Amino acid sequence: MAILTDLHTTAPHPEAGQPEQPQATVIPVEEIQRLLPHRYPFALVDRIIQYVPEKLAVGIKNVTFNEPHFQGHFPGRPIMPGVLIVEAMAQVGGVVLTQMPEFPENGLFMFAGIDKVRFRRPVVPGDQLVMTVELLSIRRRFGKMQGRAEVDGQLAAEGELLFSVVDL
Repeated sequence: MAILTDLHTTAPHPEAGQPEQPQATVIPVEEIQRLLPHRYPFALVDRIIQYVPEKLAVGIKNVTFNEPHFQGHFPGRPIMPGVLIVEAMAQVGGVVLTQMPEFPENGLFMFAGIDKVRFRRPVVPGDQLVMTVELLSIRRRFGKMQGRAEVDGQLAAEGELLFSVVDL
C-alpha cells in the first residue's frame, strides 16, 4: 500500500464563533506518479486539489492543444475524446483506491465496467477539467465509484466506474 507523503494542506483561519473548516489536501503530480502507474501520454491528472481518505478525491486536468489525440480528434475542431475524460476520472479514483488499507502492494486496479456515463458538453484545449470521484462501495477485489467532470462549473461528463484489483 502506498502512503501519501509531503502533502500540502491548507486550513482557513476560523473567524470568532465559526467552526473550523476541514483541511484540503493537495497532492502534486510527483506524488500522483508514485501512486499511479500511468505515464505519458496516459497520465491524465495534473493535481489532486482535495483528498478525503477512503471517500473521495477532486483532481484537475489542464487540457492543452499539444496533447497527441487532438491531431486526429478532430482536425480543425479539437475535442477531448470522451474515453479520455472517463479515464481521467478513473485515475482520480485510483488515488483513493490505492490508499485503501485492503489494496495489495502488488495490485493494480483496472476497469471492470462503466455504467450510466453521459457526456454533457465538449472539452476543448484551454479548458480545466475538474473531476470529483467518490467511493460508493468496495467489496473484496471490486470497487464502485461515482465520477463527475466539470469545466467552469458546467457538467462535462458523469458516470459510475467499476474497478477490479488484479495481482501483478
